[in-house]
Amino acid sequence: MKTFKIAPSVVSLDTAEDFCERYCINENDLVITNDFTWNKFFKNQRAGNLIFIQNYGIGEPNDEMVERIFRDIKSEYTRVIAIGGGTVLDVAKLFALRQTSPVTDLFDKNISAIKEKRLILVPTTCGTGSEITNISILEFKKRHTKFGLADDALYADEAVLVPELMDGIPFSVFAVSSVDALIHAFESYLSPKASVFSQTFSIQAAKMILSGYKKIENGAELSPELLKSFLVASDFAGIAFSNAGCAAVHAMSYPLGAEFHIPHGEANYTVFSGVFKTYMKREPNGAISLLCGIISKILGCDGAEALDELDRLLDSAVLKKKRLGEYGMTREQITKFAASVTENQKRLLSNSYVPLTTEQIAEIYAELY
Repeated sequence: MKTFKIAPSVVSLDTAEDFCERYCINENDLVITNDFTWNKFFKNQRAGNLIFIQNYGIGEPNDEMVERIFRDIKSEYTRVIAIGGGTVLDVAKLFALRQTSPVTDLFDKNISAIKEKRLILVPTTCGTGSEITNISILEFKKRHTKFGLADDALYADEAVLVPELMDGIPFSVFAVSSVDALIHAFESYLSPKASVFSQTFSIQAAKMILSGYKKIENGAELSPELLKSFLVASDFAGIAFSNAGCAAVHAMSYPLGAEFHIPHGEANYTVFSGVFKTYMKREPNGAISLLCGIISKILGCDGAEALDELDRLLDSAVLKKKRLGEYGMTREQITKFAASVTENQKRLLSNSYVPLTTEQIAEIYAELY
């Protein structure tokens, strides 16, 4: 039996001022954001606890960051409001729970995830879809890899889309976040857990993102209208993978992101074509054939050329792909990372289009090295 669920209410607002009027940030709130966003849009608001994420580290969220924030919260709160990118949203979800620390015990399932606070998530990028999902991803520093906690207690009460908050987003941030959303759409489409409902969201997200990339390749700027379409597409992809899951691309990217501090979307893109071309070799006549047909229609190419044409478009318009060796990976790490993926990312690997052994994962890393 397959089920389909959209848990958070989705609220669309035009401006940050609209958000403030609706939600009235106050002394009972824990607000997690960054100083740039706060000072630009919310500086006249008063939060009981105000956390600027950059004071706790830069880059991807990690266990040490969560523990430091936990120690710095000064007063009780009844709402958690997160305004930011994937790091902000993934961290904030944990603070809506009855018990957040020790966060290692939470992710190891030694303590239960029980939601106790109202949770409002407001994305300022167009990639993670975290505002709509029940998943939090953290790097665990001493374990040198990332883990995901998937639990319905992590669903937001409301996911609030405010396109104005993406005003001035650097192209590099847009690129890695939107590529992440595209891969969410593709991996969820191929997942054994996919249903006709989740695949509908996967396809629509992919169409919106790829059409947007073609406009950028043809010279379009990141206009408010274009950014809004990517924001909605990211939510569509989030709905899809929240139901069907992500798979081997994400699993293989985690050791890369943890070891070399590669932005999450970029790490996914680095291994994406290697994983999908392996899928195509092993099971060419299943759902991946249908997916390549969808991609080819959008990109105007033959289905057999879809993955290569997709690589060309992304390299041309969005994000140049690097070899793994360019990030500092060594040949000796190929087998180490493959073993880590098999051991630590079973949740993700179970969603793969076809099962991948440790040896096959190592072969993909070696091909991309």
